[in-house]
Amino acid sequence: MDPITLGYIGIGLVVTLVVLGVPVAFATAFTGICGLMMIRGFDVTVGLAGIIPYSESAHYSLSVLPLFIAIGFLAMHAGITTSAYNAARVWVGRAPGGLATATIFASAGFAAVSGASTASTAVFTRLALPEMEKRGYDQALAAGVVAVGGTLAALIPPSAILVIYGIIVEESIGALLLAGFVPGLISILVYLLVIATVVTLKPELAPKLERTSMLEKLKTIPQLAGIMLVVGVILVGIYFGIMTPTESAAVATAIMFIMALAKKISFADLRLGLLDTVKTTVMIFMVIWGVLVFVRFLAFTGLPGMITDSVIGLDVPRWVILMAVVVLYLLMGMVLDGIGMMMLTLPVIYPAIVGLGYDPIWFGVLLVKLIEVGVVTPPVGLNCYVVNGIRPDIPLHKIFKGVAPFLVGEIVIIGIIILFPDLILFLPNMMR
Repeated sequence: MDPITLGYIGIGLVVTLVVLGVPVAFATAFTGICGLMMIRGFDVTVGLAGIIPYSESAHYSLSVLPLFIAIGFLAMHAGITTSAYNAARVWVGRAPGGLATATIFASAGFAAVSGASTASTAVFTRLALPEMEKRGYDQALAAGVVAVGGTLAALIPPSAILVIYGIIVEESIGALLLAGFVPGLISILVYLLVIATVVTLKPELAPKLERTSMLEKLKTIPQLAGIMLVVGVILVGIYFGIMTPTESAAVATAIMFIMALAKKISFADLRLGLLDTVKTTVMIFMVIWGVLVFVRFLAFTGLPGMITDSVIGLDVPRWVILMAVVVLYLLMGMVLDGIGMMMLTLPVIYPAIVGLGYDPIWFGVLLVKLIEVGVVTPPVGLNCYVVNGIRPDIPLHKIFKGVAPFLVGEIVIIGIIILFPDLILFLPNMMR
């Protein structure tokens, strides 16, 4: 069989298996191994597939992943996230949609010590959603805020998905983490504007809270000190070149561990946090291994190079191709999970995008933003399913209804990222 045709069949088989519910790690590994055997034979396939788990896991850059994941789970199980939410509630609770605004700020704080979108959503479904319901907030709005707030973990450093992108395309992890900072802030501002607009149009959706004194607000500042210290270590360490991303993650993890001990975290919670870290890390590593086997297969078919040449040779402006890629990812996000979608498409799309002259750091941020829009978009909307899984009494259609106004804001954010790439690149460029 012609290798190019075999490559197309392989992509079709992977997509079919994933849609049928087969985990991405197994779907890609199975297809990659079968394809390699057809092209290169049994011995070469066994050699390639056998060496990938070690050769790819032994990279120094990959060690940053479990450290960033550990920071988030330690913060969650030590109650540091709860302190951040309480502080945000005291400071902005009186504003229109104050508790919703506090949830966005607290989600941003958790994002700054986590990097996992679903983990953030799970935490605030348990923490913020009951508080908003108790204060008379509309259930759809409250659920939508929690689901959307979780997406901030993908952009605000440390971001696990940006790290994975950097590993796959072999770009600077430090530059990618810094590049996510400004669009993360833009996302926060846009979400706050959406909340203010919705609550202004329908005040009954979010009753105002009682006033708090300045003294009460000042008392909450120590509760935020730990998160601010962790963020400062990561950003300052990477930006000024004092530490590598892995070193800054290690120092930040040590700080979070000390804070957890100071909070008198129980042995059971500490054990649970470490187990969650291991489970999440293994899941991500398995996806990486499976996809890299599939990438080797595609490389032997020559399909990525052929598609790149075809795309570059199209007689259309490059922005037309970029818009097609944006639409493709938005559509795929409705049916596929974020990491799987990125891993499946990068081997083909990334060379074409770079060949058109787009900056790979900028494209990484755009891609991650598109993926995060997918996790709140029906029919899959992974974050919405997380909310529903923890609170089955809230139907999915109500959660998607609450998310709907924020999707308009997401379009605005994507437009800003595309039209003003210097906003994303100025921090990485200054670092360089």
